[in-house]
Amino acid sequence: MDSANTETLYPTATHFVESVLRLAPQVAAFDCDGTLWSGDAGETFFDWEIKRGVVSAEVARAMRARYAEYKAGKVSEEEMCGEMVTMHNGIPESDVMAAATEFMTSRFPGHVFPEMKKLVHQLREQGCDIWAVSSSNEWVIRAGMKQFDISENRILAAKVEIDNGIVTDRLVRIPSGPGKPEALREVVRKEIGAAFGNSRWDLEMLAMAKHAFAVNPNADLEAAAQQHRWNIYFPDGTGRR
Repeated sequence: MDSANTETLYPTATHFVESVLRLAPQVAAFDCDGTLWSGDAGETFFDWEIKRGVVSAEVARAMRARYAEYKAGKVSEEEMCGEMVTMHNGIPESDVMAAATEFMTSRFPGHVFPEMKKLVHQLREQGCDIWAVSSSNEWVIRAGMKQFDISENRILAAKVEIDNGIVTDRLVRIPSGPGKPEALREVVRKEIGAAFGNSRWDLEMLAMAKHAFAVNPNADLEAAAQQHRWNIYFPDGTGRR
């Protein structure tokens, strides 16, 4: 790869932000974990809330076993993401939201990528309609989006129905893989001018967008992005440039 092509694929933070702003997308969709911030908030919250006792010991044991099956490839990504939400069945939503807020405020080991936060705010100033799309549970994403000023009605995350303030096990959506463009088509119903993601579970969402950006991509998404000639960006501090 020559130096000119490398600069195109791996721009500086300033060049990256400016290149997106020049496109002036009317609608933008952002994955969250690994894209807006480092780490997987949904997965680490799962471990933290079990240790914290947010769910019962019985549910915790069952979900630990289920997660081990997922890591062994015996449970699909979509199933696991859904069960990480339905495991709260019977708990007041306010309790789960309070736990998610505490976690994202003071316990989450990841950190927000400053240039991504800047990009979101400047896109909004241009009039862009911004959506957060994640397979993590909605409570964690709602808490995380406070730093980005993305309102709850612009969040498409793993979600269940709430009955009189109590969490149920009736799934509304699991935006993972093909579920991301499905959710965007169902709810947004507009062309996605720009999409941003970091893993293979974002592939379909990136493919639907007019302009696709692989941000902090895993190796498999980076390879796909190079094949599709999508924009690739590694945030400052991730070790790639």
